[in-house]
Amino acid sequence: MFLQKIEDLRVDNDKTQQDIADLLHCQRTVYRRYEKGTRPIPLWALVSLADYYGVSTDYILGRTDNPKLYQ
Repeated sequence: MFLQKIEDLRVDNDKTQQDIADLLHCQRTVYRRYEKGTRPIPLWALVSLADYYGVSTDYILGRTDNPKLYQ
């Protein structure tokens, strides 16, 4: 599930929820709800996270296990 991937990416990159909330210009509680699935993540935020982590949106969405961006 992609919600787990955004949390895993954040943890693997040693970032806090506040760090990513700041990146997305939202409150930490809003970002926490994205990770927990209690609030739908907007498309713009999904694209921003993919760009930030250097992975494809398909990877975050669970459509592929390959985190590499398409060449």
